[in-house]
Amino acid sequence: MPPEDLKRKLTAILSADVAGYSLLMRDNEEATVRTLTDYRKVMGNLIRQYSGRVVDSPGDNLLAEFSSVVDAVNCAVEIQRVLAQRNTELPDNRRMEFRIGVNLGDVVTEGERIYGDGVNIAARMEGLAEGGGICLSGAAHDAIENKTELQFEYLGEQEVKNITKPVRAYRVLLRPEAVGNASAEKKTKSRVWRNLAIAIGVIVVLLAGAAGVIWNVYFRLPDVKGVPGGAKEFVLPEGPSIAVLPFVNMSGDPEQEYFSDGLTENIIAGLSSDGRLLVIARNSTFAYKGKSPDIQEVARKLGAQYVVEGSVQTTGNRVRITVQLIDANTGHHVWADRYERELKEIFALQDEITIKIITSVGMELVDGEQYGEELIPPSGSLEVFMKAMKAAEHIHRMNKEDTILARQKYEEVIALDPEFATAYSMLAMTYLMDVYFQYSESPEISFAQASKNIKKALALDDGNYLAHYVLNHLYWLRKEPDKAIAALERAIELNPNGADAYATLGNWFVFAREPEEGIKLIKKGLRLDPIPPAIYLVYLAQAYHALGRYEDAIEVFQLVLKRSPKNLFAHIGLTVTYSALGREEEARHQAEKLLELDPAFSLDRYAEIVYFKDEEAKERFIAHLRKAGLK
Repeated sequence: MPPEDLKRKLTAILSADVAGYSLLMRDNEEATVRTLTDYRKVMGNLIRQYSGRVVDSPGDNLLAEFSSVVDAVNCAVEIQRVLAQRNTELPDNRRMEFRIGVNLGDVVTEGERIYGDGVNIAARMEGLAEGGGICLSGAAHDAIENKTELQFEYLGEQEVKNITKPVRAYRVLLRPEAVGNASAEKKTKSRVWRNLAIAIGVIVVLLAGAAGVIWNVYFRLPDVKGVPGGAKEFVLPEGPSIAVLPFVNMSGDPEQEYFSDGLTENIIAGLSSDGRLLVIARNSTFAYKGKSPDIQEVARKLGAQYVVEGSVQTTGNRVRITVQLIDANTGHHVWADRYERELKEIFALQDEITIKIITSVGMELVDGEQYGEELIPPSGSLEVFMKAMKAAEHIHRMNKEDTILARQKYEEVIALDPEFATAYSMLAMTYLMDVYFQYSESPEISFAQASKNIKKALALDDGNYLAHYVLNHLYWLRKEPDKAIAALERAIELNPNGADAYATLGNWFVFAREPEEGIKLIKKGLRLDPIPPAIYLVYLAQAYHALGRYEDAIEVFQLVLKRSPKNLFAHIGLTVTYSALGREEEARHQAEKLLELDPAFSLDRYAEIVYFKDEEAKERFIAHLRKAGLK
């Protein structure tokens, strides 16, 4: 083409594509194409309304240009608003979310087409956006910053493919009320502390209104009595202590890892239901996955008298399992066996192994006792069981994509076996993860879905440990700590080895102004999970602070930061504890570290979401942070 036919111009470019498109297509091609066609029409109409034009729309992508960057960004916001509304009419696994990037840049035109770095940068911004989100280049942000009431989160300078210099990037805050009033260019504006907030007992304010209405109108849960006069006395078992190491996958296929892990977890769950045993939590034993540790050293670190190890091999429709039980005090094998069965016998086989472990450590079987029954589908279907184990593997990976895959698997499980209470409990957990980690643009809807599924789980099986554990989180979100505590107490009655339930219950008591009781419970969680998640230690340090045991609190907070240097709550806890002790220089230094990790930290925002039963204690807490120089 002659050079005179190529022209340059400055234009605003909008680039969009579907998040998770391949997963949607793999699940249902026809439904995905129908939704994509429908949504593309909506987007095209809105682009025209905002004086733009669609340049191209190959596959799941869409490219548009506008003469005004203000129009481009406003159009992007309206697209996300309208599509989010339409998504509420679709099942979760069929919802389609677009990622949108906007850039203001120089392009080369060839007829109706546009090319050049301006287009490339818009595409790279799109890649930085979340599903349902919008990301702007620095050029686009600078052009509209003073021309809109929108707020932005600075994402730093991004190295982008085929662009020589780093590009500044900004996320459009589509829910300003949920993320605070901040629009400034800083190195980072971390959302981590808000993501962790619920997990350690603070409340997402956004849910108090809309989600509360949804709950009360549609998904009212059965009432759970409060706890008069404090917690019940939960005593850890005094009987044999057992650690079950991850069974080794001998199948030669990494894809079969979910089966060996699932079998291990099911045996742990079966043993945990026996209140006479002390069973080390999965979190601690799986720290040894892929290793060949010295058994006596493992026993010493985990505080276990007995260690179980084994291997699994599946070939076609058969499974071979070897198991051995070792007395760590002597290093001798108490019992060992090899099993080779048809895969369809796996339920009976894991039950047989669990019972053999119990009897080998000197315990008599209890008439009517069930071991891990809640993990076995009522239908007895091997297909359902396999899907549930695959779903559990996705949950443990703790990221958005795997949470979506876990949800899809649990929905498939429920479609095949609608009486499986544990599947409903775990499905509810995937929706809670949407809220905790801000995977969803509609947390109130995720909250309502979690509520609905827990109600169903409890209706099917009120003796389901997982259902009551998840129920505690839902009550806490409703700001009903007494009911959250009661749900956890019921969970512990059902599973006396539930480390998470002990630690979480202890934390709730700290916030309810009973820190001494809280410490006892947290320490029971730590006994069951000796290689604990950092959050257990945060709970313990907060309890020490609440009791005025500031030096103990400092020691534990420092231990958390040694293991997890970016743990924001440990930084907050150290700041407030130094300040309470009058160690002002150390408090200010710690506050500076906190702001390096989270430049957007705001006392006003933190005060809105942190929960204390005692308002005076809350005011003292905030005052100490303010004294350290935080604003």
